[in-house]
Amino acid sequence: MKRNEIKIVFTDLDRTLLRDDNTFSDKSLKALENLQRKGIVVVIATGRNIYSASKVLPDDLPFNYLMISSGCGIIDWKTKEVIYENHLDAKEIIRVFDIFISRNVDFMLHHPIPENHYFDYIRKNQDNQDFERRIVLYKSFARELIDLPDKASQFIAILPPGGNAKFEAIKQEIDFLKVIRATSPLDHELIWLEVFPNGVSKGHSAQWLCDRLGIGQQFTLGIGNDFNDLDLLEFTAHSCVVANAPEELKEIYNVIDSNQHDGFAKCMEKMLL
Repeated sequence: MKRNEIKIVFTDLDRTLLRDDNTFSDKSLKALENLQRKGIVVVIATGRNIYSASKVLPDDLPFNYLMISSGCGIIDWKTKEVIYENHLDAKEIIRVFDIFISRNVDFMLHHPIPENHYFDYIRKNQDNQDFERRIVLYKSFARELIDLPDKASQFIAILPPGGNAKFEAIKQEIDFLKVIRATSPLDHELIWLEVFPNGVSKGHSAQWLCDRLGIGQQFTLGIGNDFNDLDLLEFTAHSCVVANAPEELKEIYNVIDSNQHDGFAKCMEKMLL
């Protein structure tokens, strides 16, 4: 790769750009500043919603766009304008709701963007600690689901330990929408099954943004750490994962240092700066 080939960088946030304590290293901040100085567009692509992302992203952080909720929306970070968004309609919500109820899973239904930090939940089990932990974490925005809404941004089902088979079975059943696997950001072990409008993914949204900016796919670089980055890494012409990524991803993509050892900054220094 030639250093002048990359025009846009997409990076995951948690356990990729951020350290485990949700802070930025000095080297990562310097790398972001250098990218901006060189005119390279920087996109932070996260599974977080706007509210959650804003808790760890300072207003003056040097980057251009925030991709939220695994590609469900994109925000111009300087103006805070939502420039791209998707939602589930009433019929889709009912169909997914019925599947989750029949499968006896604990799940949350998030409000439309930009209020998608609010969610309603259904508790089917009493021993789902990750589920309870998330409700406590967002207790100001969480309530029990009573009536199904006409619009929503996504579902999140938190599966029990050893949930691989259950994930695959539910994914096959919800073949009419986009189903994404994510590793719990709370315990870093359990599977979160996330349901989005059809076609939504970090990769799809990256394509949309590149088209809007007039940047060819061949000029893209992506960095991720988890399964919800797969669509992004498949889209970007040059793709890397941090050393703390699952082994399945490290077998496919170039591996850089971990998020705890300035993987993002070292990657930028080696490949671009």
